[in-house]
Amino acid sequence: MGAFSTFANRLPDPVYGVDGAGQNANATANYGPGFKTVSFTRKQPSMQSRTNSGRVVSRAIVGETLSVNITYNPLTRAEFEPVYSFLTEKRGRLKPFFVSLPQYADAQDVNYSGTITVDGTFVAGQDNFLADHSSLTGTPKRGDTFTITDGANSNHTKLYTVTRIQDNSDYYSGLSQPSSTQYRIYCSPNLIYSVADNSVLNFVAPLIRVIQTKDTQEYSLGVNNLYTFSLSLEEAQP
Repeated sequence: MGAFSTFANRLPDPVYGVDGAGQNANATANYGPGFKTVSFTRKQPSMQSRTNSGRVVSRAIVGETLSVNITYNPLTRAEFEPVYSFLTEKRGRLKPFFVSLPQYADAQDVNYSGTITVDGTFVAGQDNFLADHSSLTGTPKRGDTFTITDGANSNHTKLYTVTRIQDNSDYYSGLSQPSSTQYRIYCSPNLIYSVADNSVLNFVAPLIRVIQTKDTQEYSLGVNNLYTFSLSLEEAQP
């Protein structure tokens, strides 16, 4: 396929292939196997204290952490080796990579297509921002997940979840009214970085930056010559 300049850094899956040289090669022979199950855990640590009068005071103490456990159906060697060799190259917890989860492959709105961008500049810590949907068909919904492609900050890889979405006719009066081409999107967690104007929101197959949770990779081979394999991952910000 010729020379290439970047090694693929996404776990092979049914819509993303990695060839033997290490580059992205979306051909059937290079696609990875699908997942049997995906277990997703969101940890949002907080600290509570109780006053003598019984009042409870709570505050967040650290950022959100996502954990993902993936199991595969029994795999042939041809299915197993591309995945296992990809993970072996990551040397356990040493090297991060990206994974796409099937439950977030598409936005909930079946008509979703086009582009939605941040409208304005918003600072780290905010739990909402305005987005320009003038080039979008369909609507993001509560529970949709997204990442942000920010030309000013390539380290902004956090996966966010929409908790509320407001438009020109249904909005909180304590903030400015969105225009006819804007949504106000509330997200969890709060923005971990400031976000530049015109940054793109990725609602279709957003990629999660992860590392393996341990330095050993284990599998078993059955008498039917099929491999049994699973992996445990956690989100890893740069």
